Amino acid sequence: MASDIFGQVQDLIQEIKSATPANQEELERFRIMYLGSKNKIKPLFGQMRNVPNEQKRDFGQALNEAKNVAEEKYEALKAQLDAAAFEDAAAEIDLTAPGEPFRLGTRHPVSIVMDEVIDIFSRIGFAVAEEREIEDDWHNFTAMNTPEDHPARDMQDTFYIKGFPNMLLRTHTSSVQSRVMTTQKPPIRIIAPGRVYRNETISARSHCQFHQVEGLYVDEGVSFADLKQTLLYFAREMYGKDARIRLRPSYFPFTEPSAEVDVYYGLADEHAYRMTKGTGWLEIMGCGMVDPAVLQNCGIDSEKYTGFAFGMGIERQAIIKYRVHDIRMFFENDVRFLRQFNKVVS
Repeated sequence: MASDIFGQVQDLIQEIKSATPANQEELERFRIMYLGSKNKIKPLFGQMRNVPNEQKRDFGQALNEAKNVAEEKYEALKAQLDAAAFEDAAAEIDLTAPGEPFRLGTRHPVSIVMDEVIDIFSRIGFAVAEEREIEDDWHNFTAMNTPEDHPARDMQDTFYIKGFPNMLLRTHTSSVQSRVMTTQKPPIRIIAPGRVYRNETISARSHCQFHQVEGLYVDEGVSFADLKQTLLYFAREMYGKDARIRLRPSYFPFTEPSAEVDVYYGLADEHAYRMTKGTGWLEIMGCGMVDPAVLQNCGIDSEKYTGFAFGMGIERQAIIKYRVHDIRMFFENDVRFLRQFNKVVS
């Protein structure tokens, strides 16, 4: 009886060794037959009870040999068939055909303009200052001469943090100015680039989020003439050496006197007429002399120091520079729009 069982195992080993699957389908059938959950080796383990005790060890080794032979045969055949399949696929590849080039991305127009603005002011000594986008009420509003009951707050309605009524998404990077003025002593000469938020209806000319660069210069003897010359320098570096600017009286709670800055855009085409409303002039930023109350709020002696500040929306600069007609295009991530900007990321 035991010799018959041993014979079955040896016959099975020879059957496995002589198997010659010629393709992947036959190989899969081989795997199922000898290695699957219902393979031909498993039933022989049930015959262990019919083998004399002194032969059980030899019988177990024979069964393990059958299993190992099946596994080795399967792995060898699989490697052989996979190699053949790869060679067949490679033979179909035309190595002389030109490759498909990877499409390189481009920098976002807002990033391009932001870096250009930073570079222009860096040349005349303005350092970059960056701060948090989630800000407290004091640094965003109160320190900038806009207390809780001030009507100017209606112009900068923003998003508040639920459960933290004193925390908000900053409405301007002026909050960076207040943090710098409370931690540094004059002279101070910084620009503050970054993203800001306001609760506004999204349209072709406004968005609930946008980017700003604000500037601040505080020192002894700083005058409005210094401010005007700085802005003229910026306009000529940004829009060409023949650029013209004009300053119109305006109001901001944190500067006094205050002004809007316009650059001459021209009336060369219909786009220019539409953008400037037929005047040829386009507003690019606000500016003014830092209000003494702001200096005092931040612990700076307003009798000794004066300063000027300015702030511009980067999307507006990009609209002027690239003649984009709708601010929403900067946030839609339409690759057809973004591919038009030729400063390529390497």
